[in-house]
Amino acid sequence: MPPRAFADKPIEAVQDYWNRRPCNIRHSPLEVGTREYYDEVETRKYFVEPHIPGFADFSRWAGKRVLEIGCGIGTDTITFARHGARVTAVDLSEESLKVARQRAAVFGLGDRIDFRQANAEELTRYVTPEPYDLIYSFGVIHHTPQVEKVVSQMRAYAHPGTTVKVMVYHRWSWKVFAILMREGKGRVWRLSEEVARHSEAQTGCPVTYVYSRREGRRLLEAAGFRVRKVEVGHVFPYSIPEYVRYEYRKVWYFRWMPHRLFRGFERQFGWHLCLTAEA
Repeated sequence: MPPRAFADKPIEAVQDYWNRRPCNIRHSPLEVGTREYYDEVETRKYFVEPHIPGFADFSRWAGKRVLEIGCGIGTDTITFARHGARVTAVDLSEESLKVARQRAAVFGLGDRIDFRQANAEELTRYVTPEPYDLIYSFGVIHHTPQVEKVVSQMRAYAHPGTTVKVMVYHRWSWKVFAILMREGKGRVWRLSEEVARHSEAQTGCPVTYVYSRREGRRLLEAAGFRVRKVEVGHVFPYSIPEYVRYEYRKVWYFRWMPHRLFRGFERQFGWHLCLTAEA
């Protein structure tokens, strides 16, 4: 997949897409804005993506400053704040931020979180450059037209000892293969377009880049970060018709796969490429 396949896409197209349906907004059928809704969203997110708490290491950042690039509706944001971090959380989508701000108010954590609407490709225009202990972005920067600009902007918030944790989508994943076979009908020359269109729960995402382990490492190293750890994880095993009804039934070929074999499969062909680096 060309590394700059979507460089000419307008950032407004990305913003409109996430405003129409913020990520994970349907993780609960309850009324948006209630404490019960937010609790259920959090439970579902970490049940389906159980590797997130280990990757984020939320408790490590108690009393520390965290810059979250792409907070969405605020699940990880709230978890960082609940563990004692002071968080600056930015997102391109004002609709996502409305839900995230309301969430912080519901849990009484608004004084620990500074929400900003921002285009991360020009982050220094919106957030004053100053050092943070953690720069965190989970499943976000691969949706911006010029990813390298975002990573370059991160340097303004890093100091010696700053940790950078970024998840981008993995090129050599089961999901990319499934998209190629199912939606792309094996047409490799249309892979960039098909992966973008089908990368999220709602179809039609305008920008989605995918990276190999080496490409992910190079993305951060090009901005001067030292990559310390590269991990792959997360294969979604559930049947979609049941999942949208909030039922968790695995598809047959994963249902009969032994747990250890499935975990090994995830480590090789997972959708999430998790990179940990230092300034």
